Amino acid sequence: MTTLRKCLAPVAVASVALATVLPAAAAPVSYACRADTKFGQHHLSLRQGADAKAPATVKPGGVFEVVVDLKPGSLPGEVKGFKLKEVRDLSLRIPIPANSTYVAAKLSGGSGLGSTPTLDVANGVATIRVSGPIPGGSDYQLPSLTVRLKAGRSGAIETRLQGSSFDNPGLNLQAKIKWKFVTIDSPVACYPDPNPPLTRTEIR
Repeated sequence: MTTLRKCLAPVAVASVALATVLPAAAAPVSYACRADTKFGQHHLSLRQGADAKAPATVKPGGVFEVVVDLKPGSLPGEVKGFKLKEVRDLSLRIPIPANSTYVAAKLSGGSGLGSTPTLDVANGVATIRVSGPIPGGSDYQLPSLTVRLKAGRSGAIETRLQGSSFDNPGLNLQAKIKWKFVTIDSPVACYPDPNPPLTRTEIR
């Protein structure tokens, strides 16, 4: 039993550390997450802080912008004697909303990320990628995303985060935890649960 507790200890520490990977906000979106490690799978919850803005209304065929402003955060350097070495390969996905057509998108800002964030838009999904590494104990800020859209003929345009299950995640990252002389790489997959709209724009 003691050996089992020792083996599972880094998994628990990884969960605590990962809980601070994503920045908090007054009304954060909750993610259900699963970390895969050599000691098995571990479930945890994370929060993604974001302020999203879009016009309340738009005319049919009108062009407008949705801005998703991701909040600053920090990583712990150590949790209960275990070292969080770094976080790598973070990707956050936001689908292009129904009742709209993608026109253009850009990233702005961001700091302490260990690399330049990139943006891919393909198959109706905008993906923010950060290769990192983001060192444990450091402050960082993910970039803001601005998407220009063309409204459809009628209905509502709602901005949401991507993801509906661990097989269809909207957030992925790699956490590296040092436990004694062992370094553990822990891939994490997450989806928003629940997934309320970040913005809503009526076409009229």
